[in-house]
Amino acid sequence: MANGRLMEAVETLKIQGVRMTPQRHAILNYLLSSIQHPTADEIYKSLSDNFPNMSVATVYNNLRLFREAGLIRELTYGDASSRFDANMNDHYHVICHHCGHITDFDYPVLSQVEKSASEMTGYQVNTHRLEIYGTCPMCQKELHQQKKEHLS
Repeated sequence: MANGRLMEAVETLKIQGVRMTPQRHAILNYLLSSIQHPTADEIYKSLSDNFPNMSVATVYNNLRLFREAGLIRELTYGDASSRFDANMNDHYHVICHHCGHITDFDYPVLSQVEKSASEMTGYQVNTHRLEIYGTCPMCQKELHQQKKEHLS
């Protein structure tokens, strides 16, 4: 499935006149194969061994290009670094407030909420974002272990 999405994304970029470099292809492939919502630095670190001449700026420039082409979303949650999501289907995110891990959460789209917001405020609503915060399973495990050690 990711291979088909990669081919479609490459075709979208070609139609827009974007030349496909090996680095660009690797960054795009990394994003399309990842469910982790990586930062630009995480992408850079993952690919730098295979592309020693690639800079962090190259990653950022390509992420901007992919975002403008409609291939990825940039997720900002108030911290210093954006995360990137290649899942362009409507979905929501559950975010760990301890480690920052983001997990996709499929739920029926809240289009009725958008409609109500538009009717109640007069705004022309074009999108919304739902974020759910909690503690991920790994952090729960870690916190439980720390609690056990503290009580011992």
